[in-house]
Amino acid sequence: MRCALALILSLLFGLAPSWITRAWADVRIEASNGGVVGDYLALFAVLRQSGQRIVIDGPCYSACTLVLSTIPRDRICVTRRAVLGFHAPRLVDEAGRQYRSAQVTGLVDAAYPAPIRDWIRRHGGLTQRPIFLRGRELAALYPLCR
Repeated sequence: MRCALALILSLLFGLAPSWITRAWADVRIEASNGGVVGDYLALFAVLRQSGQRIVIDGPCYSACTLVLSTIPRDRICVTRRAVLGFHAPRLVDEAGRQYRSAQVTGLVDAAYPAPIRDWIRRHGGLTQRPIFLRGRELAALYPLCR
């Protein structure tokens, strides 16, 4: 939660984390390998309320892709450098051991917009192996930034 609070405060005070930059009314995702889902959901909730447009301008992997579940489609655009990376969520228990849950994977899958869910299913679903959406396939789902 401390990380989420730091991200929120950094946005409020104009000090963006290294993977995100602000340009006028746009928030630009330049390179994110993902991380803790709760931190990303908290950040994207703030961005949703802000009304800012999200520009995906580089790798947006793992928890970063939840931007698609949180921000309205008409406020997201992609550049030719954008790449979205999806995989099944990894859960961590109190001892630090990682494990997977079909139920949690189903919840994450259901959170994505229908066109993204369809693309994920056509590419084997959410598994341990990451799958990447880019180029023409991505531009068919989200507008190119102007």
